[in-house]
Amino acid sequence: MKKITALALMAFAASIASAQTAPRGKAEARIAGKAVTIDYGQAKLGARKLDELMKTLPPDGIWRAGRDQVTTITAEGPITIGGKALPAGKYSLYVPVGKDGSYSLAVNKHLGVALKTIFAAAPPALANEPWPILQDYDKNIGKDEVIRVALAAGKTATPVDPFSITLTPKGAGATLTLSWGDKTFSTEVAAGK
Repeated sequence: MKKITALALMAFAASIASAQTAPRGKAEARIAGKAVTIDYGQAKLGARKLDELMKTLPPDGIWRAGRDQVTTITAEGPITIGGKALPAGKYSLYVPVGKDGSYSLAVNKHLGVALKTIFAAAPPALANEPWPILQDYDKNIGKDEVIRVALAAGKTATPVDPFSITLTPKGAGATLTLSWGDKTFSTEVAAGK
């Protein structure tokens, strides 16, 4: 058991070290004249398969929707995601993965925890950066969830790596798409009231 814990700690430390240089991605759109921005870490799939990777999620099946620091969405005005109302503001994004292979998008008021609170040896440049809740989502921050919407699954024309989130204009709104490997997961974003 101690050997596994030590290996897990070493892997976590290595991921923190690489976070200092890991690329961040940004998706942007204007909806009803207001900016909507998603900031996320660009995880690499490499030789792994997405379905196999998702089987390694914690028991609650929650994925951080990116890599390293918490993935956030900021809306200057009210919007709807998947037809559900979201007030203007900044939120964290998570992806619940069902045992049946379904994907959802969870929007949460909790903006993460400072890395130094979960990893004492955090590099100074990242010590105060917000990190997602990686274990026991429902227990720790489930009460802060604002909306959860089902994502429509699709296939990419060519494999996508690193992980990508896009906001593609569509009519007066946009299509929010998560793409990784040969899979896509999407929902519609529109102006809210």
